Amino acid sequence: MKLKITTIGNSAGVILPKELLARLRVDKGDELYAVETPDGIRLSAYDPELAAQMEMAEQVMRNRRDLLRKLAQ
Repeated sequence: MKLKITTIGNSAGVILPKELLARLRVDKGDELYAVETPDGIRLSAYDPELAAQMEMAEQVMRNRRDLLRKLAQ
């Protein structure tokens, strides 16, 4: 599905067609979660529990960078 970036006030945005909103199971006013993957960006319905887990993982990665680098070797 091809989407176009448009100007919204002083920002840029993407208008999602009704079909895509239905597939994502979201509606106007809902939040989406964007996750970077090796294939690009994945959009999904916002999940507060997943958001909390991702924040915790990012905090651990920041605080334990040296340990994680050694484990990766």
